[in-house]
Amino acid sequence: MSTSNKTVVITGASSGIGFALAEAYLKRGYNVAGNARSAARLQAAAEKLGNPANFVGVEGDIAKPATAQNLFAQAIAAFGKVDILVNNAGIFTAKPIGDYTEDDLETIVGTNLKGFFYPSQQAAAHMAKNRQGHIVTITASIAMQPNVKVPALLPVLIKGGLNQATRALAIELASSNVKVSAVAPGIIATPMHSPDEGTQAFLRTLSPSARTGATQDVVDAVLYLTDAQFTTGAVLAVDGGASAGTW
Repeated sequence: MSTSNKTVVITGASSGIGFALAEAYLKRGYNVAGNARSAARLQAAAEKLGNPANFVGVEGDIAKPATAQNLFAQAIAAFGKVDILVNNAGIFTAKPIGDYTEDDLETIVGTNLKGFFYPSQQAAAHMAKNRQGHIVTITASIAMQPNVKVPALLPVLIKGGLNQATRALAIELASSNVKVSAVAPGIIATPMHSPDEGTQAFLRTLSPSARTGATQDVVDAVLYLTDAQFTTGAVLAVDGGASAGTW
């Protein structure tokens, strides 16, 4: 068992924001249990992180309750307890409503909704028993302020629901000293977006700051929330002002 004080569970930890979060918490000396769909992706991430002894990869589809159960069981077996859950796994599919398919709906509901619910259910029970903990969910600022340039009904529907669920769960768990908040990113430079300059130029028009964010911007927000002891029920936009209103 590690002697480090804190353990973080991160879903979608093999790339993008999830990988950046794993790296940041490991630099703090925390233990990290990271989830991704495949063992190969987790192994590649572990190698990139330097194969630290305080990183455990747990493969599986986070939309399945058994994966969430196994993720927490392995984290607790390796490190004793879980202090922080970051619900990072998610997909974003933007298209007009008429173009969404049944598969689109099932995939988004699976990853974005079930992938929030099952790990949060595990975290709530574990953390309430320990009377401490943080749950942070990565949502999307477009759910706070839709944009005519980006028709995205399904992400707005699910991520907007997660913003409200964050507030509800924060109230439910407040008496157990478990803090629940969310970070709502705007356009962040990750492999999700094409590096093509035309695409990048368009993405820069989606924020009044006229730029895209970096993964570190999201990491900074998550670290703030998991350090904060009197902040719960917050949905923190990290979007260069895109959700502040019409502009």
